[in-house]
Amino acid sequence: MSKIYKLMGADRKIYESETPGQYGGNKKLKIYGRLDCPSALSAIRRFPGSYEKSRVFFADEKIALAAGFRPCGRCLREKYKQYKADPEKYKSQFGIE
Repeated sequence: MSKIYKLMGADRKIYESETPGQYGGNKKLKIYGRLDCPSALSAIRRFPGSYEKSRVFFADEKIALAAGFRPCGRCLREKYKQYKADPEKYKSQFGIE
């Protein structure tokens, strides 16, 4: 039996997948980043059990953006800069209006 992962879709609903997510996010802050993001890992260590309640996972960057999340300023610094400069232009690269 394969492991089942809970991922957030573009509609912000959680669904089950046999494929793990490529990005992790914080649903309160509406930020997504790499799974090894130093900021997220630090928050998990500092607030055990608390941070995980806000943690969500995405299959890919397009879905994270479509769900209304933005790139992390720490682990996705260049993407964050591009997004902040022009969010609509950044999202349009992924076919998101």
